[in-house]
Amino acid sequence: MAKTKPRKKVESRRKNDKNKSLLLWQKFKKFAFTFELTPENIRRSWTRKGLRAKGQGPRAKTRRRFLIYSLVFISLFVIISIYLLRDIPSPTKLASGNFPVSTQIFDRNGQLLYEIYADQNRTPIKLKDLPPFVLQATIAIEDKNFYRHFGIDIFGVARAAVKTLTGQRLEGGSTITQQLVKMTLLTPERSLSRKIREAALAVATEVLYSKDQILEMYLNHAPYGGTAYGIEQAAKRYFGKSAKDLSLPEAALLAGLPQAPSAYSPFGSRPENAKQRQKDVLRRMKEDRYITSQEERETEEAVLEYSTANIPIRAPHFVLWIKDLLIEKFGQKTVEGGGLSVTTTLDLAIQEMAQASVSAEVKKLKSLRVGNGAALVTNPGTGEILAMVGSKDYFDTENDGNVNVTIRPRQPGSSIKPVMYAGGFSTGKLTPSTMLIDAPTCFRVLNQPDYCPQNYDGQSHGPVQIRFALGNSYNIPAVKSLAYIGLEDMIATASAMGISTFTDPSRYGLSLTLGGGEVTMSDMATAFGTLANNGVKVPLNPFLKIENYRGEVLYQRTTEERLNDLRNTQNTQKARESDNQKFGESESLDFRSSDSLIIRSSEFSEFSEIIQAIPAEAAYLVSHILLDNNARTAAFGPSSQLVIPGQVVSVKTGTTNDLRDNWTLGYTPERLVAVWVGNNDNKPMNQALVSGITGAAPIWHNIMRQLLWSRRPIWPERPEGVVGKDVCVLTGLLPTPGNLCDTRHEFFWDKFLPANNYPLQREIWIRKDTGTPIDPNIPLDQQGELELQNHTVISDPLVPEFCLDCAYPVIQELNPDGSVKEERINYPGSVINTTSLRAPP
Repeated sequence: MAKTKPRKKVESRRKNDKNKSLLLWQKFKKFAFTFELTPENIRRSWTRKGLRAKGQGPRAKTRRRFLIYSLVFISLFVIISIYLLRDIPSPTKLASGNFPVSTQIFDRNGQLLYEIYADQNRTPIKLKDLPPFVLQATIAIEDKNFYRHFGIDIFGVARAAVKTLTGQRLEGGSTITQQLVKMTLLTPERSLSRKIREAALAVATEVLYSKDQILEMYLNHAPYGGTAYGIEQAAKRYFGKSAKDLSLPEAALLAGLPQAPSAYSPFGSRPENAKQRQKDVLRRMKEDRYITSQEERETEEAVLEYSTANIPIRAPHFVLWIKDLLIEKFGQKTVEGGGLSVTTTLDLAIQEMAQASVSAEVKKLKSLRVGNGAALVTNPGTGEILAMVGSKDYFDTENDGNVNVTIRPRQPGSSIKPVMYAGGFSTGKLTPSTMLIDAPTCFRVLNQPDYCPQNYDGQSHGPVQIRFALGNSYNIPAVKSLAYIGLEDMIATASAMGISTFTDPSRYGLSLTLGGGEVTMSDMATAFGTLANNGVKVPLNPFLKIENYRGEVLYQRTTEERLNDLRNTQNTQKARESDNQKFGESESLDFRSSDSLIIRSSEFSEFSEIIQAIPAEAAYLVSHILLDNNARTAAFGPSSQLVIPGQVVSVKTGTTNDLRDNWTLGYTPERLVAVWVGNNDNKPMNQALVSGITGAAPIWHNIMRQLLWSRRPIWPERPEGVVGKDVCVLTGLLPTPGNLCDTRHEFFWDKFLPANNYPLQREIWIRKDTGTPIDPNIPLDQQGELELQNHTVISDPLVPEFCLDCAYPVIQELNPDGSVKEERINYPGSVINTTSLRAPP
């Protein structure tokens, strides 16, 4: 195909047309204002003196009659004009930008996710960015004399009238300026008064704006079919590209649409009309010498490739959440018509990978009565959301697929335990080596039934230190820990770390540490991100930049700026830290004092406040336990789905007792992944679902492994206050020369080191008939015959005396062939009165 005329020739022709228009305007002014209708001229013609001066003949009477009729005509014209032009809108509104412009939501790499609009989907574009043939085609088919008239083309109207009356081809008489006025300032009614207003506004518009400005406004407002308004949206709708990339055949087709978008649409019931309309445009372009006859023929024969994209929304749960946030901040009118350009933190490649993983795994779990899944991927250091998968399939409306589980309250199961232990480490009431006796235990609360939790595996494990209690997710030690540190402290810690749903301590009991309170996945990601950031809470933030279509920046926060905020907050806290700080109390968990660094933005400050929520030492200790595969081997085995080969990842699972929710959350300093599976209607899953093996864990493993592929492993930064010590394997206390023991290595906050080990052998009262210790909950006279015996006796913060080597019953677990697979001690149960807890030994 031959090339069209270069832009330089088009500009030259446009300039000549403007010069001709200026000359015509000057001639019109000279003709129209030759006669000066001044008061003096009227008085001289009207008074008797004036008549005598001019004579009393017929000529003077005719002149006098003409003046009377003229004044009557002018008066009537003024009165009618005032009536017709009353309340007429000002043409200055055209440049005010008060027209609906679509809001566009992009991922972090500029890929369009969604467009928000009410009735008109519009994206403005500059005239200088368009190819010359887009302008030529529009002028040729709509207004050939555009650069030679002043808003109204008298000859064009006459020509259209003649052709219409003589039965020739129908032809419109409205200029581009009139069409712009009609589209933007007037109603579409058909009446004489509206046509008069249209003409008046067209002339005024020509006075106020240049031809190029008028043409640009027309191309940005013209309807091209459906909700596509403006040439930019038309190009995207029909050809999946920007208007600046249109070819001549594509431009010719689009130029013909505004006169009758439905009739000429290539997507309509008669697509052949679109081709015929394209030929009409090309014929007019040839007649006006924009193209040659050869170019006309070649363009007509060109095959158009229309856009086949049928998915109007990507990452639907995320973008609709973004829409709600934007409406809350800017208002619905601005979001639907204010032309916002929103660059989000989402990475579409990660989003699609996570969505595929969730969908595929949930499909495999159908036999386990798992109907849905969700996932959230973030950068914990910046709070940026990289992926938000709200369900297995947003478009599965029959199963509430459009519900965004990542922001809906669900019970977290044991995945909330790290938050509770972080609170215990912050106050020094607990350390990673604190030993707790994992035996059947009931907790007595005033005016409430006894609360008797059970471990996930249904077994008791005897003396367990917190590193292994948390790693293996044992329930009884967790409830003991919460009873010891206090429910209020856990809620204060959780709130400081980002959990917003724990508001009233009176609503919860000790089951809170096992997931007895509802949370959102987004809050859990913030809380676990606090651990990843060594105690700094960085709220989730889905925005990188927000600007309007004029280029005015309303909000901007880069990834590097956010990382600097994190580093500055960590450094500020190190400088502030002193020995007399109390980190466990609710009033001191939030370090927002006058000299503390708080990062807030003028917009969306709720997403950009960064604080040191818990001590770095406490966060590090929890993270180190969660990355220790040896600490969880007893429950999950050495090669579970929680292990990412070659990487250092802290991870925690969680399953509610009724199997309605199953979670896995894990993180490195740079990436955090949270996954949930369950059912939207809250029906329980199959009992065969095993936490850490099936359910959420395989999805988490797949997403995290792909995220960390080819990345170097990163260990959490060890704070200066964390030290390593050897502790007794049994008691978790520091060995002394007089109380030696088998040891292992453990990390501590140097402010809260464990106590020294104590002698374990001592005499206690034993029931002769059973060989077991006395039951403190039964009166002595009902215990039977007793005797003092020497045994190994240990204690934890809640149990003052526990016989480790007494004659407890042994339970045997058999293999299918009858051989003994495992033997375990059936420890006796105990009752703890939570209102009378004592300090640790």
